[in-house]
Amino acid sequence: MNRKRVTRLLEVMGVETVYPKRSLSQPGEDHRIYPYLLKDLEICGPDQVWCSDITYVPMANGFMFLCATMDWWSRYVVGWELLNTQDSEFCIRTWEKGLEGGRTPLISNTDQGSQFTSEAYLEAVESAGVEVSMDGRGRWIDNRFIERLWRSVKQEDIYPQDYAIGLDAHRGLARWFTEYNQLRPHQALGNATPAELYHSPESYRARPAPWRWK
Repeated sequence: MNRKRVTRLLEVMGVETVYPKRSLSQPGEDHRIYPYLLKDLEICGPDQVWCSDITYVPMANGFMFLCATMDWWSRYVVGWELLNTQDSEFCIRTWEKGLEGGRTPLISNTDQGSQFTSEAYLEAVESAGVEVSMDGRGRWIDNRFIERLWRSVKQEDIYPQDYAIGLDAHRGLARWFTEYNQLRPHQALGNATPAELYHSPESYRARPAPWRWK
């Protein structure tokens, strides 16, 4: 049994491997530093904070990359992309997919990876009137909800399906994200689905105005 297979089985069982993992969060040279705005912030409605991240998708002959943007409060995935590159344009496409729904967050939170600290990505976010927040260096817990999303999608779809080609992976992930948003109740959300909370008129009215968190 090779190491790749062992790693998958261990992750499915919830056991962490101890050898180093490749990081997608390497900062670019001379990148701008933004503060982490979520510390002690009460997040009480949709579109108050969106979080974005990238992860690897292992394939038969290498890797593809999955980027997603999630509403922090409802856990609703507002946009995602699967490509064989991880440059800033990839992340911008994911961000713009979220905006296609006609809603804009107050804050965008990411790690300090070079894709998210690039001038092009920051311009895409700030031109929409959105405040930029960044995790502390190496602090995955600052973006913990999207890290949990990665764990779920890998254990439930990516590893069991063991995709060989990108088209199959895209189709499978499209099904998974639809079911996640529309059908999966979350105990932490009062057993509501992400879509129920995100699209609820009552919860949208609860979203704080910008002056409430500045």
